[in-house]
Amino acid sequence: MANFPRRRPKTGAAPASTPSRFSKFARQSPGDAGGKKSLRRRGIYLLPNAFTTAALFCGFYAIVMAMNQKFENAAWAIFIAMILDGLDGRIARLTNTQSEFGAQYDSLSDMVSFGAAPALVIYEWSLRGLGKLGWLAAFVYCAGAALRLARFNTNIEVVDKRFFQGLPSPAAAAIVAGLILLMDDLQVPGGRLPWVSWAIVLVAGLSMVSNVPFYSFKDVNLRKSVPFLAVFLFALGIALLSIDPPKVLFPIFVAYGLSGYAVYFWRMARGRPAVIVKSGSAAPDQGERH
Repeated sequence: MANFPRRRPKTGAAPASTPSRFSKFARQSPGDAGGKKSLRRRGIYLLPNAFTTAALFCGFYAIVMAMNQKFENAAWAIFIAMILDGLDGRIARLTNTQSEFGAQYDSLSDMVSFGAAPALVIYEWSLRGLGKLGWLAAFVYCAGAALRLARFNTNIEVVDKRFFQGLPSPAAAAIVAGLILLMDDLQVPGGRLPWVSWAIVLVAGLSMVSNVPFYSFKDVNLRKSVPFLAVFLFALGIALLSIDPPKVLFPIFVAYGLSGYAVYFWRMARGRPAVIVKSGSAAPDQGERH
């Protein structure tokens, strides 16, 4: 039998190894595992983002109800979105599930629920009869909400935690929705109050992009003990709210909207700076995002 000589490898070169079908099950070195770490799928946290999705649904539902001329349902949907928006961040902090995805998703949800939805609802309810002035005021509100959210995301590291820079978009949406609920409770159609609605929408939109400080209530520690009177006042507030919500909610949020201007002019009168942006950049507060 003839002998066929094997091909000799080149000098200095390692013999080529044929990959085995079981090579993918072989143990990888730490360096290889680190190189493929970025290729793994990135998941998202379900619990906080589920609340954000529910808030987004409420904003979309408010728009649909406004198109069907059911303005009371639309206004209540905006208030429910406010509650859900306040819960998602707190749940993320309690469960330690904060993420950059959640922060961006929350901003997009807020834009729909507290930017586009209130503007479209108030336009369908009262501003349609004003023509161009009506939809321009609604657009100013919508643009103000978008700019407010964008500025919040970029200035979160340098703004005093105790205050909001400009009127928060949920509070502005609550003023608009509260007006609709109050007038619906008084059986006053929106067509009778076009200029009142126009002024409120315009002021709310401009307040969101202003530098007026609004108290954020973020320094309130719920884990600390409080006087007995505080618990009684809280129970009294719930009782008053349950008696006639439209007549209670709207004055509360109007008072909050005016409180920022009161603080602003009070600081100006005392010669103190009204700007709440810190001079030095600090580390970002991850608790603000989820």
